[in-house]
Amino acid sequence: MSKAQRQQSARDRIKAQRETEKKQEQRKRIATYISVGVVAAAAIGAGWLFAANQSQSEQASANLAPVTLQSDGTVAMGNAGVTAPVIDIYEDFQCPACKQLEETSGTTFKNLAAEGKAKVVYHPLTIFPPQMNRGITRGNSVRAGAAARCVTDGKQWMAYHDKLFANQPDETVEGFKTAELVELGKEAGVTAPDFATCVTSQKHADAYVAASDKTIAANSLSGTPTVKLNGKKMDQNTAFVPSELRQAVLDAAK
Repeated sequence: MSKAQRQQSARDRIKAQRETEKKQEQRKRIATYISVGVVAAAAIGAGWLFAANQSQSEQASANLAPVTLQSDGTVAMGNAGVTAPVIDIYEDFQCPACKQLEETSGTTFKNLAAEGKAKVVYHPLTIFPPQMNRGITRGNSVRAGAAARCVTDGKQWMAYHDKLFANQPDETVEGFKTAELVELGKEAGVTAPDFATCVTSQKHADAYVAASDKTIAANSLSGTPTVKLNGKKMDQNTAFVPSELRQAVLDAAK
């Protein structure tokens, strides 16, 4: 083999070695990317799982605290002698975010009252202005709010309250028609003898709207749901996370 051939052979071996090393390095990088990706995916998954666990609704208590319908249209739920902490819930039966709060934290509110750890006061109101969606949204809200005032039993009111949120219509369509509201009352077990007539005639509509407007002005409400704990507005990140909500109420009791 000539000198030139030997030199070429050496160059070929070096080139081949470099190609081998390059491929090995590429495989190492790929393996590293995959490992990091798996770890990152696991971390993201764990984060979602943590968030899901944090916002997971509580299991309903076997018992419901006594529910009292008050003359001003508000509804108080709590065991005898429990006067604090007080949770005030300002809600609109047509408000999608209020429905979400009910689905997420509604059970926690009921459980805290049943456990004697809080007094819960519901303030049904209509937050939507008359011109919104050509008045459709406000009309839905007012009909539902007025219908709720036709319920005369506290426990039945709570069942009707839950039915209204569970069957909330879309904001852009006419819903909560009086016939539907009467039917939902039957499903909720409402037994007031004049319930159907009261709902159909919208007997309490004017009083409901007047009380709603007064509540909104007195509390400077700009939206619903608004949750207050001992008169102080609760952060949405607390109100919508059952575990955080419970802890905030327990802390307020200390």
